[in-house]
Amino acid sequence: MSAPSIGGASRDGYGKALLRLSDDPRVVVLEADLGKSTKSCHFREEFPERTFSMGIAEQNMMLVAAGMASSGKVPFASTFAIFTERAFEQVRNGIARPGLNVHICGSHGGIHTGTDGSSAQSIEDLSIYRTIPKMTVIHPCDDLSAEELTVQLLGISGPSYMRTARNKVRRMYDDQSKLGLKIGVGSILEEGSDVAIIACGVMVEQARNAASTLANDGIECTVVDMHTIKPLDTELLAILSERCGCFVSAEDHSVIGGLGGALSEWITTSKTVPLEMVGVRDRFGESGGTSELMEEVGLTSEAICQAARNSINRKNSS
Repeated sequence: MSAPSIGGASRDGYGKALLRLSDDPRVVVLEADLGKSTKSCHFREEFPERTFSMGIAEQNMMLVAAGMASSGKVPFASTFAIFTERAFEQVRNGIARPGLNVHICGSHGGIHTGTDGSSAQSIEDLSIYRTIPKMTVIHPCDDLSAEELTVQLLGISGPSYMRTARNKVRRMYDDQSKLGLKIGVGSILEEGSDVAIIACGVMVEQARNAASTLANDGIECTVVDMHTIKPLDTELLAILSERCGCFVSAEDHSVIGGLGGALSEWITTSKTVPLEMVGVRDRFGESGGTSELMEEVGLTSEAICQAARNSINRKNSS
């Protein structure tokens, strides 16, 4: 699949999706003082009577959303990813335990956020929400995929958490190819038989860059946009384990409990294949420009290339 060159930030796709969902009168939007940043502000401008600004009160926002969901509404509640973590207990007990249809969006997640600094760079949110029963967890790679996957949330049962990013990246989809996206089904962007690079979020672009570099050395890669972390597309993983025989995970998130953790859990209980993880090691971020921080913590296409070679070597030596 060839990638369009025009860039987009996944948070912009979330904002556009809310407008597409506005035809359903059950849809309501909740904000925690960050509507401009999460892009829910566009819905607020068009439908102020269906938008609820809760102020800097994330825990309250989650329980208000739970109350609305129990009354037949479908709330979409957004704030920064790091601030959703303040409301973990409310999400767990107020939303997920009763299986309510509340859809949470955490924007500005990961190291890619850059200059917001260590305290704002959530590198554990995907793992936190993946542990909650009944919770769907999604991390789209660009604005078009975020838009399409957000629209599809209206059709799922139970709560969800979607992480979006602040900065624009190269689009991996176009208006036609995004229609093939489906929650819970990984999207193959490149095909090759030597190694499968399974990525999510902003690291999908880096995975495709790595695949291009590796192709020059005769290494053919399958690149998967694993936008849904939970439920994980285990059918696709089983196919790729046979076709490629080794994996690389790539994520702007801790390697503990995120996409790499999910893959390793599947591997240990299903099909033993080598897995090399590219992600944030056991550390916090820091303040700095996006590119320099990504380089600092090893979230680069070069790191993916090295991980791919390591994974292939392990496969060949087994």
